[in-house]
Order: sequence, then C-alpha cells, then structure tokens
Amino acid sequence: DFNERCVQCSEVNWGLTDGGKFYCRSCHNVTERTREVVNTDFIPNARVQTISKSVKNQEETDRDCEWYVCEGFQFVLKKQAEALEALGVCPQMKDEVLYNFWRRYLQKSKQAYCNRPPGETVQALSVCDSSTDVDSEADRPSLHHYFSLSESEGDLETDCSFASTASKISESTSVCSGSVDGNLYLMKNQKEKLRMTMPMTLSFCYMALLWLREPVTLSDLLRFVVEGHIPYFNVFQHFPEKMKLCGLDLKIFCIESWPVYEEVHNKMLELAAFLDLPRFPDITDSCFLHPDVLCMKYLMEANLPDELHNWTCRVVKKICIGEADFLTLVPGNKSTRNVKYDVLAAALIVVVLKLLFLLDDHYEWLLSDFAEERNKKNKEGSPYFEFKKWYKVIKSSLDVEQKKLDEERAKYVWRCEKPLFYSANMKSKVLKRRQMVVNLQNQFGKLSGSVRPAEKPNPSSFQLSWSEENTDGTCFHGHSLKGILQEKHGLLAAMNPDYWLGTIKLCNEKVCGHPAHYREVDLPQSYHFVLRLFSFLLRLHPSYIHDEVCVIEHKLFNKKLCKKPKANIRVRK
Repeated sequence: DFNERCVQCSEVNWGLTDGGKFYCRSCHNVTERTREVVNTDFIPNARVQTISKSVKNQEETDRDCEWYVCEGFQFVLKKQAEALEALGVCPQMKDEVLYNFWRRYLQKSKQAYCNRPPGETVQALSVCDSSTDVDSEADRPSLHHYFSLSESEGDLETDCSFASTASKISESTSVCSGSVDGNLYLMKNQKEKLRMTMPMTLSFCYMALLWLREPVTLSDLLRFVVEGHIPYFNVFQHFPEKMKLCGLDLKIFCIESWPVYEEVHNKMLELAAFLDLPRFPDITDSCFLHPDVLCMKYLMEANLPDELHNWTCRVVKKICIGEADFLTLVPGNKSTRNVKYDVLAAALIVVVLKLLFLLDDHYEWLLSDFAEERNKKNKEGSPYFEFKKWYKVIKSSLDVEQKKLDEERAKYVWRCEKPLFYSANMKSKVLKRRQMVVNLQNQFGKLSGSVRPAEKPNPSSFQLSWSEENTDGTCFHGHSLKGILQEKHGLLAAMNPDYWLGTIKLCNEKVCGHPAHYREVDLPQSYHFVLRLFSFLLRLHPSYIHDEVCVIEHKLFNKKLCKKPKANIRVRK
C-alpha cells in the first residue's frame, strides 16, 4: 500500500524491516516512513511497541522541519559573512557589525525583537488553512536565541523553528511552501515594506564592509559573487536538512540572474536609512576607498603610467572630492550625493586622460607618433608613453578576457545539484528525472573522455596584472609623460590647450535616472575604448562611468561654464 518512489533510485519496490520501516529492495534505502498497524493479532507485542515509538519519532521530526523565511535569509547572510572572512575580511564583520544590522532590521520590520499583537500572528499563520488553531502570543518563546549570527548564541542548523505555534499548522501549509510564512511573504501588501530579497543580502554585506572600511569595493563584491567565492546562486541547496524548500520558497531563494550593481547599491542606501544608522566612519585619505588610493589601484590594473596618479590627486584636490564629508555615507541625508567609490576613481582617470590626451581620435595619435620617434632616437632613461602602443596591448588582452567572460556566462548552469520541486506531488517525478539526467551525463562523460573542470583560482582584487620585469615592453607603469607636458608658472601643465565636454548641461537624475545621456555613436572611439576598459574592470555598463565623468567635468570647469555658456562643447583649460 506504499506507492511512493524511492528517493535514491526512483523505484517502487518496498519491503518492511524488523522495526516496521519501509526499505527499498532495489537499492536498500531505508525510509523513515512506517506501516500503519490495523490488526495487531499477527504482530508480537514487541513489534507493536517498536512501531509506536517510530511513529512518535516521526512526529517530532515533522515539527523540526517548520521554519520561517527570515531564518532562511539569516542562514544565507551567515554563509556570506563566513565566505568574506575566509577571503580576509575583519572577523568583527559577522559577529558584531552584520549581526547588529540584521537584528535591527528584524526589529524595524517587526519580524522579531518586538511585541506583536496576537491577532496579527493568527492572520499570518492561517493563510493556507483558516481553520488552523493557533496559540496566543504569550505562548511564543523569546526570539533572541533564534536570531543570532553568532555560534555561541544560536545556530540555524540546530534551531530551525522559533515559534511554538508552528507545530499547530496543518500539512496544507507545507504544500503551499516549505516554510511556514512563504505564502504570506509573497503577498502584494508586503511589497510596500522593505522586504528581504536575495540581492538585499549583498546590500547587507556591502553595508557591513563599508562600515568597517574594508578594502573591498561593491564591484569587487559582485565579482566575487559571480565567480562563486561568495554564496549567492543556489545557496539554498546548502540549507540544513530540517529546512525543506519547495513551492513558493523557490521564488524567494532561487536566483537566475546576475546581481545588478545599481540595485544592490540603492538597496544598501535604503537599508541604511530604514535602520536609522548613524553617520558611517569617515573615509579619510588613508582608507582604501579614498579616490587617491583607488586611483592608484586602477592605474596599475589599466597598465597606465604611474605619473598619472599625481594628476588624479590634483583633480581630487581641485574639485574637493577627497574630503571626509563628501566621501562618508550619512544615511537618510538627501542633501549629500551618495558616492560610488569605484566608479568615482575610474571616472577620475578618464578625466585625466582627456586632459592630457584629449581622446578625440586625433590628438592622442599625434602625441603617440611624437613619443615613438623620440623613443627610437633616445634609448636612455624612461621611455615616453605611447598611447598607440598601449592601446594595442590593452585591446589584445581585453578582447581575450572579455571573450572568456562571455563564454563563462553563456555556459553557466543555473540549475542546482539538489533537485527542486514546486509541490509534494511533483517530488517523485522530479527526483526520477534528475537521476536520469545525472546517469546520462556520467555515461556521455565517460564516452567523450571529458575532463573535470579545474578548481577555481583564488580570488584577487586585480583582474589584469602587468609586471615591469617583462622584457616585451607590455608594461607601461614606468613610462614618462614628459613628451606631453610643459612647465608653466613652476608647475607641469599639459601641452593640450583644449578639452571637450561629454554634455553641456547635466540632467536631473531624479527625472531621467542619469545625469548625462550616453550614446556610443556620438563619442570618439578612443574615449569609448577607455570607458570599455573600466567597464570590464568594474563589470558595469559604460554609461555609468560616463555619467560620473560628466559630473566631474562640470565641477572642474564650473567657473568657465558659468561665465561662457556657449553651445560649443569645447572649452579652454
């Protein structure tokens, strides 16, 4: 009378053990299900006692399987924090910073650490079955023990249920979702709140990193996620066995899209304001996120001369964007501009390249020809920087890395190893289909002689590396800018007297979403190539870097733009 398929081999061929449990005759897998005893005349007393005890244990196991959505997100945050610690982040991040942020969020969203009216609990837990009898709030134990990211204060793997009322919910609830409140979590009225999502877990992590001023930018964080160093995709398959995932839970925890920079950043700002956090620790000139430090990193990664760093520092000082008041996050303060540190540093380098080389598809090639002739005649000292040679070296390497990245994304398998099912009725079919797929993959793999994929390399802050020890001349860090500079009033100034603006007037970001409009056909190819380079390094669309470039330009030439508001986009320096 037991017709379910075996989890291991998907066969229906059951037998009974001495303890009254079902076992598969094909693969000898023993289940927790026991046979219900109708007539005890044919079974000794000892057998009856064993079966009764087994049924009792099964009921206790069923109660342990009930869990809440916020517990699932807590498990995800815990795994992400542990992964960041393994990458070298400060150990205080998980147990002190992220723990306090998460606890405050639960309190603000009235999911824990608050006095919830009994009527609200009944409504929340009786969505699938209106006739379910629910205990009052007085019977609910303290939640402090169950909402802890610290091992000493509670572990999700051992404490998967935090409400005694969960044991009173009927089996119809588990058909809707594996979690107790999965169906309620996806109701329309919940969208008005700052509801927890998988991208918001990355917002929590970035907010904690920013609070600690760790040397990890948002673009680095998202890149580590895509490369698999930080749990995000299919992280639910590592949930404890007690936390059964099915039905509506898959819509909450199953992610089949790459994390978006803008979404994670904006949610981080909303979270900081929602939690009423104070002013974050100051970003000083000794912090990694300061533009002077980040510009040095991106100059090295872009294989540009070290002398350009002096110019980026001059621009930072000129437009006063290196001050702590400008760089430090103040949650809820709408009068200050929210800084994207990696985008700001990349845009500063682009502005400096335009100041020195103009990047108009003409002037930079003339300077390159002059530097090439000088280097042929004079072999002593540091060679002059040749923009044309740098362009060829970077383009060759960039094309290879971009192609590799595109292929990896195209081949990415979104399905997880653990089979998923949206209802209990589909479980047997999904398991059988999954087993067939695995068997076919193993057979074809043996026939084709395919090699197992190599282990992932250790993560690095640098995607492109250049060594000055190479004798092929592909490293430009030590090259000189003397060929394009002249001394003026005791300071080195660019020989180039002109500059072209990306846009004459900045747009209102609140209206159109961008301070400038980006169209590749309207921009010089040299300028677009530089944007493409930093777009690859930051894994962003070039339009975001172009927007920041336009904002910096208007700060740099603000006085001249106010005095001479002409239609011509060229202005004198």
